[in-house]
Amino acid sequence: MSKQIFGAQISLRCCGTTTPEVTAGPCWQVFVAMSGRVSEWPAYTWPTSSDIPTPDQRLEALSELGFALAEGAEWEWTEDTGPEYHPHPVRVALLGAVKVRSLDGSAA
Repeated sequence: MSKQIFGAQISLRCCGTTTPEVTAGPCWQVFVAMSGRVSEWPAYTWPTSSDIPTPDQRLEALSELGFALAEGAEWEWTEDTGPEYHPHPVRVALLGAVKVRSLDGSAA
């Protein structure tokens, strides 16, 4: 079994998303950073809401993408400010990150 570890990130997409599906409002999205094009990275988008997905919801989303938390991994959260070019006032952005492993043991 491969011991390759990937990084997953979750963030609130304040203006919605265009990929993998279009949303018209704020929603949380988790993606797994891998080799290749960003547009090809596994991503899961929750329905439009600004409520932070629960730990169980995050695990379910990662599982649906084919990943699980790496051994001993815990979500780490940071705050940042959104970009000034957005069409709304600059505000705090909450970003989560965690180490994950492939459920089937394959490498990217």
